[in-house]
Amino acid sequence: MNLSEIIKMLQKKSNDPPQSPAPAPVPVYWVETSDSVSHHFQFEPDGQLSVKRVDDARPASRRMVESFLNKFFPSGYPYSVNEGYLRYTQFRALQHFSSATLSVLSTQSLLFAAGLRPTPAQATAVSWILKDGMQHVGKLICSNLGARMDSEPKCWRILADVLYDLGTGLEVISPLCPHLFLEMAGLGNFAKGMAVVAARATRLPIYSSFAKEGNLSDLFAKGEAISTLFNVLGIGAGIQLASTVCSSMQGKLVVGPLLSLFHIYCVTEEMRATPVNTLNPQRTAMIVADFLKRGRIPSPADLRYQEDLLFPGRLIEEAGSVKVGRPLHNVVKPSQLHQVKEKFPEEKFILNRGTKWTDMILERNATGEDALKGWLVAAYAAEIEKTLLKTSSDPLEEAYERMVNVFSPFLSELQAKGWHTDRFLDGTGCRFAL
Repeated sequence: MNLSEIIKMLQKKSNDPPQSPAPAPVPVYWVETSDSVSHHFQFEPDGQLSVKRVDDARPASRRMVESFLNKFFPSGYPYSVNEGYLRYTQFRALQHFSSATLSVLSTQSLLFAAGLRPTPAQATAVSWILKDGMQHVGKLICSNLGARMDSEPKCWRILADVLYDLGTGLEVISPLCPHLFLEMAGLGNFAKGMAVVAARATRLPIYSSFAKEGNLSDLFAKGEAISTLFNVLGIGAGIQLASTVCSSMQGKLVVGPLLSLFHIYCVTEEMRATPVNTLNPQRTAMIVADFLKRGRIPSPADLRYQEDLLFPGRLIEEAGSVKVGRPLHNVVKPSQLHQVKEKFPEEKFILNRGTKWTDMILERNATGEDALKGWLVAAYAAEIEKTLLKTSSDPLEEAYERMVNVFSPFLSELQAKGWHTDRFLDGTGCRFAL
């Protein structure tokens, strides 16, 4: 290429219009408004999404309430939980507040009672027995009762708090008899050890009864957050009381029982608000009695305030006065076992009617549906005998026919109301295998 051609090329390039630079990427953003709150969403050039609150028209009081709900209640509340959760939470908070306050007073009393300046060897023995030995013994004893806690979690939760207050009470009065400090503090820790196991073991079935959308972990986390908050508040109240009203033993003897009564009242109201949806002897009897008396099936929320939390094993006459789980040899003579079993050969239960109640014994692999069948047969048999409507020599046979006719729709409606029928929680009741 000669010089003239190079000059022409340079002139041509100089005459070309200048090329504009590539346009900068336009950010993608949008604004969403929900419940008086506006948020600005924007994708940054690096692909990250940024969110900024641009406007919040909510009153300050409402913002505080909603912030509290977000921190201490499950996501989606109140639609993500079952009925009764708010009342349960209210009394749970008060329960932890009163318990923490009472624990401060008991700790102060223990320090007063231990003011005997023991030798190092004695101090080591006291520490081991109180903090490790006696409490661990209580935990071991209570751990053997897990099946009963599954059957009656509400009763055992109340008993746990009664035991805890009993242990705390022994600690509070320990300065009155300092020569028995080791014994009283040891018994107090023993009772507390049993209470801790019972409270922890019943926590899961209680939380499960409120879970509605597979949000059990969220329920558990928010419930523990509320417990922690009110425990801290209770400790603060306890410190205030310990330095004023309860600085003397007379003050503790007045305030302590009042706090304990309030504590037990709160946990009782918690349990009354809890709609447990598993089948145990008491709830099964109540379902059957309601079905025979009113022709309807109650939901767990319907039954929660009717449950007997002090004497759950009472017999319900309207449901056939059924006792579940007595030892087989106490119910049926060995020579009559096959004869009794042949009454319902396809079923997984044995019924034996007595003068005061009907015994029902389940097979080892029987479910809640099998228990419901047996209970309906027993209830119908009692009804036939009471109304003198016998059409056969054995009322159990006629009662079984009635049960077969109604069981399918009965079970469908029961499950639609939220009851779990895949298992029957009869505690430590005896079962059989042939």
